[in-house]
Amino acid sequence: MALLAEVLVGQPGHILIVALVLLAGWSLLRFSGAISRRSARPLLWASLAWGMYAAWEALLQLRTPEANIRVDLLLIWPLLGALTLYGLIRCAIAVRR
Repeated sequence: MALLAEVLVGQPGHILIVALVLLAGWSLLRFSGAISRRSARPLLWASLAWGMYAAWEALLQLRTPEANIRVDLLLIWPLLGALTLYGLIRCAIAVRR
């Protein structure tokens, strides 16, 4: 968990890379015809959520760069983890069919 915090907290560029990787996975699966639009949608949601998190981190870096105590992460990280896991599992199940 400490490694995740080092890599992601205060690093909007790293977070944006995660969002772009998920978006690339969504577009690859969706436009190759491997899965239906409905099955691919959760991966797109996860990508958008990571993009919004990147924007949030960038805003925090601009407004309060000295913020050491980040209570917002107690809500953001579990939500991002759940959305990402759900999207990946849903796509994996759809590809296997």
